[in-house]
Amino acid sequence: MLVLPFDNRSGQTNLAWVGDSFPDTLNQRLTSAGFLTITRDDRQYALDHLGLPVDFRPSRATTIRIAQTLDADFVIVGSYTVEGGRIAVQAQVLEVNKLRLSPSLTDSSELTRLFDVQNAIAWKVARQIDPRFNVAQQTFLAASGGVKLSAFENYIRGTDATTSQERIKRLQMAVQDSPDYPAALLALGKAQYAQREYDQAAVTLAKIGAADRRALEANFYIGLARFNMAKYAEAESAFAFVASRLPLPEVVNNQAVASSRQGHDAVPLFQRASTADPNDADYHYNLAVALLRRGDFAGAQREVDTALKLRPSDAGAAELKIAINSGKHIAPITKPGTNTTSSSDFEPVERIRRSYSEASFRQAAFQLDQMRAARMATLPPAEQAVQYSQLGHDYLAQGLVPEAEQEFHAAITADASSAEAHAGLAQVRERSGNTADARAEAQVSLHLHPSVPAYLVLARLDLQANEMASSAANVSKALQLDPKNTAAQGMRQALQARGQSIP
Repeated sequence: MLVLPFDNRSGQTNLAWVGDSFPDTLNQRLTSAGFLTITRDDRQYALDHLGLPVDFRPSRATTIRIAQTLDADFVIVGSYTVEGGRIAVQAQVLEVNKLRLSPSLTDSSELTRLFDVQNAIAWKVARQIDPRFNVAQQTFLAASGGVKLSAFENYIRGTDATTSQERIKRLQMAVQDSPDYPAALLALGKAQYAQREYDQAAVTLAKIGAADRRALEANFYIGLARFNMAKYAEAESAFAFVASRLPLPEVVNNQAVASSRQGHDAVPLFQRASTADPNDADYHYNLAVALLRRGDFAGAQREVDTALKLRPSDAGAAELKIAINSGKHIAPITKPGTNTTSSSDFEPVERIRRSYSEASFRQAAFQLDQMRAARMATLPPAEQAVQYSQLGHDYLAQGLVPEAEQEFHAAITADASSAEAHAGLAQVRERSGNTADARAEAQVSLHLHPSVPAYLVLARLDLQANEMASSAANVSKALQLDPKNTAAQGMRQALQARGQSIP
């Protein structure tokens, strides 16, 4: 799915950033809805490939060409106007294969509630493409919580900046406004890395929590930053974190290079990388070097021959082949951080991969999700519900509320009698501010089977409504089930601080 910047029809050039912000928000929400969205970098690649400027606003025909270049099935186009402090938005979905444009999807609100408008449009787009999409609109509206609009503006202006100085300045302002803004932290860290501010880049990127979906890309660049500072153990740790979740060959290769720089035998890791992508000459070259360090001349010869077959013009591989044929031994690196090469003596070192392909990462994650869904479909309904509910709780812990709602819905579809799934959906409704539905789902869950999470949802809703006695009763029931539950104990303390006794 490709989301293009929306046209600015407000007549105010200072609001052009708003149009550029639509792909960012819509991509986040549509990704959470299970669609595979096309990133800003890939969109710019397509414009580059077609010889078009980055700020080009395409016609219908050019839009189709861009979509075909990126292999997109759907394209989201739109425009907005601003008058009297209110923004009005209209969007349409272009179904590329059928060349069919949907009716206009509209929404409007005060400009200060831009997130609400964008999230509402995203929800309507998801429903337009998949009428069975069952995540509540209110869940989408609550998904951007915590980011100030001023931070969002600086983030968009920063990513659009044409100079590195302006980019870093804007992104720093975004982070100052919203210190826990993962997208801005990632963009700032990458900008600092591009300016060779390696230590600062690593510090910035490390602020992105491990549970955040951007942590994979962040740790890839942490690995590169630490590698460039010759902090190879830290680099290896960062690459290993990424590889443990998405073991793509470029990540495993970099983990292996960082390990090798510490004097370790990295042959098994290099073998994983070359097996995963046998058509990459660098992976075979690296494996040849690692095997030569072991003294395995036959294996090194085989791998360097493969590297030269894939890339005959590789001067380094040709020199490595000469070294192998002459029976030259190379020792493991014993002094990490030192330069092992010299002008008079060929000392090959493994090559690191410095480019990050977000599209590859996201496609791999998307495929893993599809494989997981196919596997879970073979399980008994009750077990499906348990696993979907666990995924829902994992998403909730990461603050990914729309994703959590989908998992709890899937659990209920598999087994409508799952008390855990109804309790999870109650928590989703509570977080999105839908108190009536939250209460109803909690009560359904308790009717099926009493649980601490369901009682606590009711307790928090009662406390919010200032129904102290009812809140205390629900906390008491939760503590009877689990006296050591920290959330229930926290609720008891909050009630007691207000003078309410617990039965």
